Amino acid sequence: MVQVLFYHMTRSTVDETVATLATRALGAGWRVMLRGTDAERLDWLDQKLWLGAEDDFLPHGLAGGDHDADQPVLMGTGPMTNAAQALMLVDGARPLPGEAAGLERIWVLFDGQDGGAVADARSFWKEVVAQSLPAQYWSDEGGRWEKKAEKVPA
Repeated sequence: MVQVLFYHMTRSTVDETVATLATRALGAGWRVMLRGTDAERLDWLDQKLWLGAEDDFLPHGLAGGDHDADQPVLMGTGPMTNAAQALMLVDGARPLPGEAAGLERIWVLFDGQDGGAVADARSFWKEVVAQSLPAQYWSDEGGRWEKKAEKVPA
């Protein structure tokens, strides 16, 4: 069953958080679909990930190329085309209908400094819990990631 983890970013940046979580997912043998809502924002994130240290390289690509199916981390606004086991959502993106059923993990990353993003994440948390999916809430407000809440279906 998929596990949904909410990451409330107050100190970490989206590119740092993406790199950390995607690296862990690849280490577990998973492919990742990173879904956003804006192609320009994903292009910005793509550029940030290319600027990382060489030994921290995260293999990834933007959707729409000839090799989407081969990408360990595929970034786009549409459906998964890389047989991902994990879905990372940024900027208010959501899973497509029925998509969660085949996944190991969904990460919801949201900016703790943006009131709209926080409200949207709260609303999505309620949807996830109402669907009886396991959910965790993580925050980095103390300087490191800490689990602050967890809902486990009965």
